[in-house]
Amino acid sequence: MSAISASQDSRPQFVSVEHLTARRPKESLPPLRLTRRGRLVLIGIPLVILAAILLSLAGFLTSPAKAADSAADLSVTPTVTVTVQAGQSLWAIAGAAAPGRDARDVIADIVQLNNLSGGGVVPGQQLFVPTR
Repeated sequence: MSAISASQDSRPQFVSVEHLTARRPKESLPPLRLTRRGRLVLIGIPLVILAAILLSLAGFLTSPAKAADSAADLSVTPTVTVTVQAGQSLWAIAGAAAPGRDARDVIADIVQLNNLSGGGVVPGQQLFVPTR
């Protein structure tokens, strides 16, 4: 790069800009020193996150989500089909179907067997009701 300077005879003279600026040697930075907080951030937090991921994976992989070890161990729930009459509720159906059991348990079984989203039923609806 160069700069133009005007002399007395008004002829341009070219002067190198590099000669005008002094070159400085590139200084090296001091080595990085970690404080206690820096070590915690760079080492501790990733280790905590890794431990949380490993624990959640272990929980997913060891969860008892299988119904039985083999198909021979599975049993069929004996059921009867009941048609809901006008004025009937799940409580009345559960009490009539299994008088010896707690009605709340029977209602839970009815809801699960019939994939009901709520506890309401309508007249004419057919339900599978467990007999035991």
